[in-house]
Amino acid sequence: MTLILDLFRGSTMRLTLEEIAQSTGLPRSTTHRILDQLVKTAWLEHSPSGYALGRRSVRLGGDAQGFVDLRAAAAPVLHELLLKTGMVVHLAVLDDASVRYLDKAGGRFAAEVPSRVGGGALAHSTALGKAMLAWLPVEEVDARVGDSMSRLTQRTIGDLGTLYQEMHRIRVRGGIAFERGEHSPGIACVAAAVRGPDRPVGAVSLVGDAECRLETVAPLVAAAARTISQELVSQLEGRPRHHAGAPEQTWSAETLARLIAIGQDGDWI
Repeated sequence: MTLILDLFRGSTMRLTLEEIAQSTGLPRSTTHRILDQLVKTAWLEHSPSGYALGRRSVRLGGDAQGFVDLRAAAAPVLHELLLKTGMVVHLAVLDDASVRYLDKAGGRFAAEVPSRVGGGALAHSTALGKAMLAWLPVEEVDARVGDSMSRLTQRTIGDLGTLYQEMHRIRVRGGIAFERGEHSPGIACVAAAVRGPDRPVGAVSLVGDAECRLETVAPLVAAAARTISQELVSQLEGRPRHHAGAPEQTWSAETLARLIAIGQDGDWI
């Protein structure tokens, strides 16, 4: 088990059974048996593209050391978002039916936001979670959140059908997810997923009070997520690390208005 877990050096790494057996020198049948136990005990997760660190690894490392590559790539981008907006900035990953917070950068509103590094929240009730769920296969979304869709507020999505509609809207908007009072009353959030080769590996968000104009900062969040994704790809391909800051806004007001759906009562949907 130690030989296998030592292979997973970063949050974005996903290995096949054959790659793990070859790297450890263990027989394929033995490797498969150990991997099965690691998946059942949540140290690893398994998808058609291979094995990756699981939610138990996230919880163990969420306070300081977990997901080193993702946190390192995101750190300068989160700092820049904080300086530009003054809002609360989050970095999170999916943890079964929840999101797990890897980083939180303050702002004057930070004390009002009920999140902490290493803590979690139901994925379907947060912009962070919805941004990541939107890029997963429907079967995986069913398995993750199907039995845990409790309502935290009157605005929380409470059924899979509504969640699928929301996921479609997020994809139409190019990956931008919104939340107004779905997890906590009086709090609004905009998020975008950090994309890996075949699935989301995390998400970035900006948080403010219920009256904040999320449309003005949504392009910054989307650009930040793209910057982190590009940095992670550079790491995997062995290119030199670099960071030139999160790109400036690239969407016009007209384009953004077309991308973001607004309900009849003016609320974000």
